[in-house]
Amino acid sequence: MTASGHRSASPPCRRIAILGATGTIGVNCLDVASHLPDRVKVVGLSGHANIDRLAAQARQFMPEWVALSDPSKVDEARAKMPLGIRLLAGHDSLARAVAEPGIDMVVCAIVGAAGLESAWAALEAGKDIALANKETLVVGGPLVTGLARRRNARLLPVDSEHSALFQLLQEPGAAQRVERLVLTGSGGPFRGRTASQLAGVTIEQALDHPTWKMGPKITIDSATLMNKALEVIEARWLFDIGPGRLDVIIHPESVVHSFVEFVDGSVVAQASPPDMRLPIQYALTYPDRVPGPSRRMRWDELRAWHFERPDRAAFPALDLGFKVAGMGGTAGAALNAANEVAVARFLAGSLPFMAIPRLVQDILEGHEHDGAPDLGTLKRVDRLARQEAEKWRHTTAAMAE
Repeated sequence: MTASGHRSASPPCRRIAILGATGTIGVNCLDVASHLPDRVKVVGLSGHANIDRLAAQARQFMPEWVALSDPSKVDEARAKMPLGIRLLAGHDSLARAVAEPGIDMVVCAIVGAAGLESAWAALEAGKDIALANKETLVVGGPLVTGLARRRNARLLPVDSEHSALFQLLQEPGAAQRVERLVLTGSGGPFRGRTASQLAGVTIEQALDHPTWKMGPKITIDSATLMNKALEVIEARWLFDIGPGRLDVIIHPESVVHSFVEFVDGSVVAQASPPDMRLPIQYALTYPDRVPGPSRRMRWDELRAWHFERPDRAAFPALDLGFKVAGMGGTAGAALNAANEVAVARFLAGSLPFMAIPRLVQDILEGHEHDGAPDLGTLKRVDRLARQEAEKWRHTTAAMAE
């Protein structure tokens, strides 16, 4: 089981580029960088539409370049950016930027399948990846991990659950002694509700996560448990382990981030307060551990940790994750594309909450599965799945099945 390449430790100060700098992960990553100026140097930033935040970040960190995924924002950005910073824009700007020789690590935090292309370009150039974009592995799977091995580039997980597993598997030979990997999840805002109680969920209710502060897409995914389904698929490829040896447990306190169960029956967990800065810092400074800004455990305030099995009848998205982890091939691309459209439609008010997993299931089952696709095939499946998801219409009869 491998989650990374075998390169020796990087120099103490890493030169990093952050893709998706204005999102939640990007903002937390920059906070870590501000606390570790001797360990992390920000040389590149990318953003999409939040030009004010991107310009403020540029003024604080003075990177060598800033890339825009929305070319229509170039004039606005140029007027707000500090002098001396190169402004890049256009379809291939990120791919060109991350391949520059002065970058040690690329933080991939662009939301959704859109992040795959830039992550692929970074790996092609032999850059280490701090991977916050789980869709890169959901869609690209073995193509991505294979490219990382060929380029001797490390894939360092930033998701708290995958970072936990990665940390727990650092002992030499640990991967060969694993019985199961168990991902934990908070259960989202609707933990404990039945399927019938979820029928009238509103957008505001679904966006009210009890633990984490995240962007709207990932927050809705957490509410449906699709986020946990995506994490199962990511773990399947990141750790090269079959879906039968993966499991999910609900842990509402979000303090234990994952478990590893070894063949002798021992179970080892990674625990820390719910603070994304810790897994981000671990990726940025790996294999070292240094003091940083993340919150510490308040042992005197702890009372109890709770664990329960997920309700798969109320949250059928989770089963789709295990199904896709077993199918491989183009299944991840179809599932992810359909889900991105379904979430967007829900947030736009044109799709009921409980129709999200049904739409995804129908698109997944209806797509032409290819067990050994190339990158071009994955892009084609992504495009076709989005088109079908846009046309999909729910009915009361279909929802009752």
